[in-house]
Parts: sequence; structure tokens; C-alpha cells
Amino acid sequence: MKFYGYNKCGTCRKAQKFLDDQGVAYQSIDITETPPPKKVLKQAIARYGLKKLFNTSGVQYKELNMKDRVKTITEAEALDLLAGNGRLVKRPIAVNGDTVTVGFNEDEYQQVWAK
Repeated sequence: MKFYGYNKCGTCRKAQKFLDDQGVAYQSIDITETPPPKKVLKQAIARYGLKKLFNTSGVQYKELNMKDRVKTITEAEALDLLAGNGRLVKRPIAVNGDTVTVGFNEDEYQQVWAK
């Protein structure tokens, strides 16, 4: 499993603690340095929709005026932005094969990632 997160993010730390407590092995990747590839982002869009992938509380989201842009942005444009700027991506993203989760919801993690 690959876990795209940010060590200063409280939500990411909660998700990692959950995975650790469940004994789930994962490779931790700093999302700000290495954003998820477009393939992973496409999987996430298929499951959650395009707008759910943006970190709406992030500084980059506000600086780039994404609130207005996200209403008219194409999927291809969004993929380019998200794959090129990990600070725009809602975190954490956990992916294992064809399974992906975005953000941390304990119930969802229990269903998807618990052993």
C-alpha cells in the first residue's frame, strides 16, 4: 500500500495510527514532495468525484482561486494541477492496487483497510 500524506497533518497522523494499529504495512510518501500520479488520481476521481480531491482548506487552494476554477475545470486540467502540486490534493490518499481512499474516515478505513 502507498500512503500519500504529510507529517504535519493531524488527519494524516490519525490515518497512519489507524493503519499501524491494524498492522497494515504501507509505504509513506510525502504528498507535498511527491504528489500521487495521475493513475491514482483518476481512481480517486472515479470513487469520490473531482471536487472531493481538492484540499479546500489549503493555502494553495485559496491562492490559486480554486473555489471558482473548480466549477469549470476539466478533468484533464484538474489532473495536471493535482499531479503537479501535492498541496492542492486532499490528504491522505491511501492506495493499494485498484483500491483507493481519500481523506480519513475511520468507518471507511475499517471497511476498506482493516485486516
